[in-house]
Amino acid sequence: MSVSDFRIDVPDDVLADLRERIARTRFTPASAAEPWEAGTDPGYLRSLLAYWADGFDWRKTENALNLLPHRTADVAGQRIHFLHIRAARGAGRGPLPLILTHGWPSSFVEMLPLIPLLTGQARSGAAFDLVIPSLPGFLFSELPPDGPMTREAIARTWHTLMTEVLGYPRYGAFGGDIGAAVSGWLGALHPESVAGVHVIHPSAPTDLEDLSTAERAFMDAVDAFDEKDRGYSEIMATRPDTIAAALMDSPVGLAAWIVDKYRAWSDCGGDLESRFDRDQLLTVITLYWATGTIGSSFRQYYDWEQNPPRPPITVPAGVTLSAEPLMRDLPRSFAERTFPDLRQWRGPTVGGHFMATEEPKLLATDLRTFFGSLS
Repeated sequence: MSVSDFRIDVPDDVLADLRERIARTRFTPASAAEPWEAGTDPGYLRSLLAYWADGFDWRKTENALNLLPHRTADVAGQRIHFLHIRAARGAGRGPLPLILTHGWPSSFVEMLPLIPLLTGQARSGAAFDLVIPSLPGFLFSELPPDGPMTREAIARTWHTLMTEVLGYPRYGAFGGDIGAAVSGWLGALHPESVAGVHVIHPSAPTDLEDLSTAERAFMDAVDAFDEKDRGYSEIMATRPDTIAAALMDSPVGLAAWIVDKYRAWSDCGGDLESRFDRDQLLTVITLYWATGTIGSSFRQYYDWEQNPPRPPITVPAGVTLSAEPLMRDLPRSFAERTFPDLRQWRGPTVGGHFMATEEPKLLATDLRTFFGSLS
């Protein structure tokens, strides 16, 4: 389980092939009069693809990413990619290690704005040694060699990475989406090592009996939202190889599939580029394209039914609730069912599914305050 240095190095022929594919794109006409009503707007997509081919400087982006300390480690026969950033000197005695886990369709890039805010010296709150992994099957991390890709399996991998590979006997965990569920599993499986768990998406409690009126209203709202939004997850959970074949072969398809969710799930009010500039979007999309991992990123959807019931989460917990459409009505009592020791709660204000990029200062403040209170 040795650790190796790693650099991102996309071959020139991959970039040349990408530009050629974009030049041959056949765009679909819009299905609805209102832009974005039927999915990614073809007009916006055409403009984004033109910039991807002729304006976006991948090499500049790649060089900037490679200034960060990328590492890989073999964890039980599985290559895991991660960033490992230690707290700055003078940031306090014994900085707490903190593992930050992204979701779908995100990447380690989402967490980058938090690095200077969490590793440097602060007037109050904690400073951290940060570990920012790529989920198994995403970008530079391999899928599990055996068994399904469940939240439990990822949590066990992360615990081995933190304790056996990096030598941290005690650490904190933060995440959103898949990362929130994995963080919860870490707290449930390893309370002796996990100081606390902080999330922006509280996982559903294992006991859904005797819901309050507010909790039942939230569950009904989830069902109503899913009526319009779950098409993507239905196909990824039931026919992932079918859609992956198209997205692996078409950069415009890949971009449309990812951009649709960045607009729908962020706190952008329908204006995608009010939250993410084109370089940010294309950094994520190019990483998925160059690594050919959009299909393997679907595995956690396909394996969803194999997730076992989660044990109780007894460690201290904090929530900075996402303000995306689906989450903003989640009542605190619902989170308290999942986290009996809920010590910090910020209701929905700003920031969506990609909170670490959308509102890094707000999130960093909450993380420092929460984990600082546990030391």
